[in-house]
Amino acid sequence: MFSHVMVGARDIAAMARFYDAVLLPLGLERGPDSAGGPRGVCWRAPGHRHPTFDVQEPFDGQPPSAGNGCMVAFTAPSRAAVDVAHAAALAHGGTDEGPPGLRPRYAPDYYGAYMRDPVGNKLHVVHRG
Repeated sequence: MFSHVMVGARDIAAMARFYDAVLLPLGLERGPDSAGGPRGVCWRAPGHRHPTFDVQEPFDGQPPSAGNGCMVAFTAPSRAAVDVAHAAALAHGGTDEGPPGLRPRYAPDYYGAYMRDPVGNKLHVVHRG
């Protein structure tokens, strides 16, 4: 299983605001800031150290960029949480890549939404069941 997933950013404060708005409604909490590495922040399930979702300045000092074909998907506790996360993403500088709704081609109970963060990283929020 995963230890962590990381995306790059230059404006850590702006990305922290974006991901707080998107991830807190999914039941994740912000963890401590990065220690010993590039500046950054992380989110994780309450009471757990890992896995984490990290936003950091790139290690190589180059500008951050989104990967083509890369996507991070987060589990939502309800369909309503998918809706809230998608709306929050758009309200905080993200862009729509697919509005909330059923995706029966994946499964009859698959409810999800797609968006991009302010850097262009593709995100997916899904509730199954």
